[in-house]
Amino acid sequence: MSNRLFQGIIHQMKDAIDRTIGVVDANGTIICCSDLRRIGEADPIKLKEDLSNFEVKVFAGKTYMPIGVQMHPDAAVFVDGDDEIAANYARLIAVSLNGIKQYYDEKYDRNNFIKNVILDNILPGDIYLKTREFGFNNEVARSVLLIRLKERSDVSATDSIQKLFPDKQKDLVININETDIALVKELRPDNELKDLEKLARSIVDTLHTEYFINAIVGIGSIVGSLKDLPRSFKESQIALEVGKVFDTEKTIVTYENLGIARLIYQLPTTLCEMFLKEIFKKGSIVGLDHETLFTIQKFFENNLNVSETSRKLFVHRNTLVYRLEKIKKLTGLDLREFDDAIVFKVALMVKKYLDAKPVKY
Repeated sequence: MSNRLFQGIIHQMKDAIDRTIGVVDANGTIICCSDLRRIGEADPIKLKEDLSNFEVKVFAGKTYMPIGVQMHPDAAVFVDGDDEIAANYARLIAVSLNGIKQYYDEKYDRNNFIKNVILDNILPGDIYLKTREFGFNNEVARSVLLIRLKERSDVSATDSIQKLFPDKQKDLVININETDIALVKELRPDNELKDLEKLARSIVDTLHTEYFINAIVGIGSIVGSLKDLPRSFKESQIALEVGKVFDTEKTIVTYENLGIARLIYQLPTTLCEMFLKEIFKKGSIVGLDHETLFTIQKFFENNLNVSETSRKLFVHRNTLVYRLEKIKKLTGLDLREFDDAIVFKVALMVKKYLDAKPVKY
């Protein structure tokens, strides 16, 4: 529990209470006080021996009231004086600090629990017990959205995202590291992936327009229980890494929409290198210039339609046919044939994957 949080409450109360008030920890040290000069002083009270029954106690001219878990006090409120007024003050302050402590601990523990779940640092049996303890509904659908910041910012991105999702009982915003923030989003039965993509778009746009923070979002699959959240989280990580290789212009990447890129990402690099050597003549794919690669890209974008591609490239149809023949001669693949076009498309993606040297999870 943060001493600063207790000190903030004590500071707000000092003008309303005409006594010196404060809190001592389990070791009998004053950790916060309305008289700042007394912070750090040793107090004669023995917390575990003298206040274990959680009742008001007068000791050495001060009135004490313990705070914390029953029979195991973490700290105690003290009020100067040994009269009934001091006792009432001690009770009221203890109720206030206990309430703020419970809220603080519950918030921290809930987030820490879910963080351990998505990082796969907790046993399945413990997940079940903690789910009941924290009051999570284990039967609702959830998904993990991983927000990755492109650069550091003076503004707390975690707090900014939390403001977008104020219902902390349903949506948890968890700081993973300096660049990654996970949003564990509870979903309605009618929610689909397209709804998550709209949500991710609003997060990216809000961070950019209001806080000048550039971010990308990876979206994991929708899962039906808390124990499956690690899978959704890993998928959101993979979505960002695959997107960094194959969809560099996108700021929203959904795992389930990665298509063949997801398959290529999971292949061993040695297998990918063997594939390129077997499909192409030695060095042939490396020898393709920028103009040729651009032509190939447009040809694929226009569904292998020669007439439509030549129109989009503003070149004569015969010019495009000549370029395609040149590619066929160089690589042995005729892109006008569907099977050859598929092989060439996959080969280009494999080469891009090898050049990127992605980090796998």
